Amino acid sequence: MAVVMTSKPRFSNASSLDVVGIGNAIVDVLVQTEDQFLNDQKLNKGSMALVDEEQAKSLYEASGPGLETSGGSAANTLAGLAQLGSKAGFIGRVRDDQLGTIFSHDIRSVGTRFDTPAAVTGPSTARCLILVTSDAERTMCTYLGASTQLDPDDLDLSMVCDTKVLYLEGYLWDSPEAKKAFITAAKACKESGGQVALSLSDGFCVDRHRESFLELVDGHVDVLFANEDEIKALYGAADFEGALDQVKGSCSVAVLTRSELGSVVLSGEQRWEIPSYKLGELVDTTGAGDLYAGGFLHGYTRDLPLDVCGRIGSICAGQVVTQLGPRSKVSLPDLIAQHLDS
Repeated sequence: MAVVMTSKPRFSNASSLDVVGIGNAIVDVLVQTEDQFLNDQKLNKGSMALVDEEQAKSLYEASGPGLETSGGSAANTLAGLAQLGSKAGFIGRVRDDQLGTIFSHDIRSVGTRFDTPAAVTGPSTARCLILVTSDAERTMCTYLGASTQLDPDDLDLSMVCDTKVLYLEGYLWDSPEAKKAFITAAKACKESGGQVALSLSDGFCVDRHRESFLELVDGHVDVLFANEDEIKALYGAADFEGALDQVKGSCSVAVLTRSELGSVVLSGEQRWEIPSYKLGELVDTTGAGDLYAGGFLHGYTRDLPLDVCGRIGSICAGQVVTQLGPRSKVSLPDLIAQHLDS
């Protein structure tokens, strides 16, 4: 497909990085299991629960063999960007322990720059046990550990000032110090000619911080990513269209995903309806929204039209749900070349 670039470049800064993300540095442990295990462990199927370190250790030991990979929403997005060929960097805190080593090695192995020094004191590295049943439903138990200790001192501002887009993960808004780091990084990126993107991450997270998220979206964010529940929660809207009416004009671009219904991209008065791509049987929805954001930003930082950016994101999401885990097991560039015309 011959894709025409936008008539006016989106970025004036000569950056060596396409996207730098800030988020929770989590080791995902993906385990295929049965409903009986969830019942035995008294877990609510489909829930996302925070657990303490002792609970995390107990569940890890009780579960079967799993796939361990660097995770966390923003980290998944950055890894996807690197797999697509973008120059990506990640900022997040791990501890100097076994899981911290796994996270650091894994995210670097896919081509993402990760320079944040491991903490030598404090909580251990965060981990998320993702229990996937045969119907592809995910039940997640997360210990946030060291990731919540991110503060402004952890920022590598040379990276932040040398990127086209700074991508922020809404989950970190729960931590006051991480919140300060967000604002510091966003200001530095803007002053260097970059743009700021935000993922709202989770409807419950939005409920906890609605007012400050609204201020962030209006004052700092160029590109907003949210799913249907998150955008409705942000504006207290009864339906999707009502939320769309309110987000118009709050940021330059709003990218709103709706699972199998596809997605909607808004910019000013323009609106694009993006289809979903069914590229195989549904296995695991882990990372679908993260890979959509990665695909969209890959196109966005290359000055591709917004509808093409959305289709690239949708193709990436359509692939990752056909496998276990958030790292594509096939070449994403090849997949996009194959399906972008269809």
